[in-house]
Amino acid sequence: MTEVYHIPVLARESIEALRLKDDYDVIDATYGGGGHSRLILENMSEGRLFAFDQDEDAAGNALEDDRLFFIRHNFRYAKNFLKHFGVTQVDAVFADLGVSSHDFDVAERGFSFRFDGDLDMRMNRDAKADAAQVVNEYPEAELQRIFGMYGEIKNARRLAAEIVKARKEQPIKTTTQLKEIASACAPRAIENKYLAQVFQALRIEVNEEMEALKEFLEAALDLLKPGGILAIITYHSLEDRLCKNFMKSGNFEGKIEKDFYGNVQSPFKVITRKVIVPGKEELEANPRSRSAKLRVAEKI
Repeated sequence: MTEVYHIPVLARESIEALRLKDDYDVIDATYGGGGHSRLILENMSEGRLFAFDQDEDAAGNALEDDRLFFIRHNFRYAKNFLKHFGVTQVDAVFADLGVSSHDFDVAERGFSFRFDGDLDMRMNRDAKADAAQVVNEYPEAELQRIFGMYGEIKNARRLAAEIVKARKEQPIKTTTQLKEIASACAPRAIENKYLAQVFQALRIEVNEEMEALKEFLEAALDLLKPGGILAIITYHSLEDRLCKNFMKSGNFEGKIEKDFYGNVQSPFKVITRKVIVPGKEELEANPRSRSAKLRVAEKI
């Protein structure tokens, strides 16, 4: 299987940002359908690309190239696995934090409210906890926290209460069941947006996305050589805020440290003073790119 099932977002802008040279060692932390990886390899002649993805579908889609080292694990473990290859530093790190279009379009993965399927949402299908377990077993207060924090849902308390009420009648096992419960809580004018936020919140919880992203960013900082590039595409405000703060300050709160002379102490120089977003042409060709933001920083 070699076709690209995920249209690479901000492809040209990402490759330009990485400032690739022929002999670079590069990490693609989110291989997905291989679109960005393919372009990275096309822009190097003898370098190495270490590509991470915990999804078995991505593993089946891995490019056949001697320069590509595919690692079927979460990118949060990047340092450990690169150590296995004898690599302690790399020249560039790239990540596209979006869920693969392929995964959204496969009903049984449970990522989308557009299809009826099992309430799964695991990026790594070997993981034990799925979205059904979260919905049916988490206490009401925890559900409220997840929907409020990860979905930024204003009536998270009501939604959590309705889920708890419904699961007393019967287990919530499918995307359609959850959609019906959530739709009853959704403001009429923004129902689809509301449903997207509900499903996003569950996906983030199931896959520990915020914790994994923090661990990955810290690993990327350690792995990058001075002058190395960190380029990340984000899709929602929570992950974008984390990346923005980390690139600006080296911490997740965005707290700026200064030396005795008032000079900012940050491990990065931010390249994208203004975030890069898709242009009109890309938005028309790939509407799913509409919330994408590319941020780039150089390690000092």
